[in-house]
Amino acid sequence: MELNIITWLWGDKYKPHDVYRLATQVHKHLKLPHTFTAFSDREHKQLPNARLIKDRDLCDRACFCRLRMFDPDWQRENGFIDWIVSLDLDLVITGSLDGVFLPRADFMILKGVNAVNPNPFNASVMMLRAGTNSEVWSEFSRDAASKIEQHEFPDDQGWIWHMLPDASGWQAGKEGIYGFQKPGWPNEKVGFALPDDARIVSFIGKRKPQMYTQLAWVKKHWVEATRQ
Repeated sequence: MELNIITWLWGDKYKPHDVYRLATQVHKHLKLPHTFTAFSDREHKQLPNARLIKDRDLCDRACFCRLRMFDPDWQRENGFIDWIVSLDLDLVITGSLDGVFLPRADFMILKGVNAVNPNPFNASVMMLRAGTNSEVWSEFSRDAASKIEQHEFPDDQGWIWHMLPDASGWQAGKEGIYGFQKPGWPNEKVGFALPDDARIVSFIGKRKPQMYTQLAWVKKHWVEATRQ
C-alpha cells in the first residue's frame, strides 16, 4: 500500500514554510511507503513536488477545490493509483501515523470534532481509495452545494456529508486524532497538555498552532519541525 499524502495551499493565510513544516512532520512519523504533494493556486519552485490546483476559481473559504481529489481523471493525471490522504496545513503531528492510516473503508474522514456546526464531518483529515466515490466530484457544482443543508455557508465538508452521509472515519478522541480544545479533547484530564494517545492534533477554527507555541508539545512537534 502506498499513501499519496496531499495538502492544499491557496491565498495568503498560509505560506510555503507551512507546507514544508507539514511535510517534515509526515516524513518523520510515517514509515509506510508514501509521497507528499502540495497543491497550490500559484507556482512555488522552492517546494518539492508542488503542483497547481486545477480549480483555482474554487479556492476560497468553502474549500471546494479539495473535492477534485474524488475525480478519477485528476487522480490519474497526478499518478495517484492507490490511497490519497488529504491533510490540512494547521495539523500538529505528534506520533506514529502508520496505525492511523490503515483503511477500514474506501473513504474516511475525521468525525465528531465540530463544536457548533451540526455536520459530523471535518475535512482536515481525509483518506480516499483512488477510483471510488467519484460522484462526490461529478455531481458537484456551487449551485448544487448552495441548496443543501449548511451551517454558516456552503463548504466541501457539507457537500461530502450530503453525498456520503454514512461515511466511515476516525472518531475524535478515540483513534489518536484530536481537535484541539474541541469535542473529544479530554480537558478535565489534560487541560492544554497532549493526550497520551495523540497522533494528530487538528487546530480547527480560530485556534492555530502559532498561538500555542508556549506549549512544550507544540514547540517540539510543530515549531521545531522547520529546524530538522
